Amino acid sequence: MKKTLILTAAAIPTGVIVGAVDALFGRVLLYLGAVRDAHTAWLLPFLGVVGALMAWAYKKYGAGCENGMGMVFEAGHANREEIPLRLVPFVMCATWLTHLFGGSAGREGVAVQLGAAISHRVGRLLRVEDAPRLMLITGISAGFSGLFRTPFAATAFAMEVLTVGRLEHRALLPAAVAALFASATSGALGLEKFEFAAAAPAEWDALLLVKLAALGVIFGLVGAAFAFCLRNAKKMAQNRLKNPVLRAFCMGLALSVVLYALYRGRYCGLGTNLINVSLSGETVYAWDWALKLALTVLTLAAGFQGGEVTPLFSIGASLGAVLAGVFALPAPLCAALGYAAVFGSASNTLLAPALIGAEVFGWAGAPAFLIACAAAYVVNGNRSIYSGQMPG
Repeated sequence: MKKTLILTAAAIPTGVIVGAVDALFGRVLLYLGAVRDAHTAWLLPFLGVVGALMAWAYKKYGAGCENGMGMVFEAGHANREEIPLRLVPFVMCATWLTHLFGGSAGREGVAVQLGAAISHRVGRLLRVEDAPRLMLITGISAGFSGLFRTPFAATAFAMEVLTVGRLEHRALLPAAVAALFASATSGALGLEKFEFAAAAPAEWDALLLVKLAALGVIFGLVGAAFAFCLRNAKKMAQNRLKNPVLRAFCMGLALSVVLYALYRGRYCGLGTNLINVSLSGETVYAWDWALKLALTVLTLAAGFQGGEVTPLFSIGASLGAVLAGVFALPAPLCAALGYAAVFGSASNTLLAPALIGAEVFGWAGAPAFLIACAAAYVVNGNRSIYSGQMPG
């Protein structure tokens, strides 16, 4: 009990600090995304050059930091004693540049890494058994919650992401407290939470259960495909272009041409534009989800920084909008289910995606999210976007 109280006390300032940094990062990122959208034709051609400069900076001044998520998982499994704090400014600036110049990537990688780096350092100062690992989980929760402002999902994500099928229950209270404080802090500093009232199923019957499970299976296969493609694309890119500077330049140059040719940047950035049109009933092309998947995989394989989660949200939402007509279900509901379930499958987590669906789209739909996410989790083939994730 004493250990839990000490960790929980440390979680409060950790949550506040991480939430504040999340707010800074998130607000700047949104501003840069708006600048890119207004000047896509001028900025996108420089994606390769900027990628090469980032790779050079990492190689010269931030050796090892280019694999920040790997460091987080190594520390979480007690295979690394320290996460260098220089990781934080590197990954923040690299992600800002990726988005400003049009790369297709996410943002949660920054939040998780900065939360883990700060909290792991705090844990090393505490004279409590296993404090660095438990505080690292606390920091992951704070980072995720501060950015997405979904404290319940963030707590579950942090507890289940390190090891498949195992919840680190000792971190529950500090992780939950840190998540709540991080969300409140980033919100107070002006970082808005994305919310949409997606209509929950009005009537439940056997046919609806079958439809939800079938949708979950499809979303699960797509999430697994994303994880499989990402892992193999990274290996292939590293084998074909061993110099990271040359790899980022060549692949970035090719991506800039493709991204502009495809509807002048429709698939740049986070993919929130695809989420918005999927939920609002505007035009969604049948191939939107597949192109977003492919371009995100290639952006990350080239070495650009960011994350996978928000693009996974957009892949799932746009796929769900397409499948709505096939399953005779409301498009916003199917898009919301895809938003959550594709993320769950790709990250090999169960509780976090169901909870983020409920927190973003309304708790009335929680049973539907749980069914779809459970089906996605079952069929994902134990694949994950996180190579450091341990099997249960």
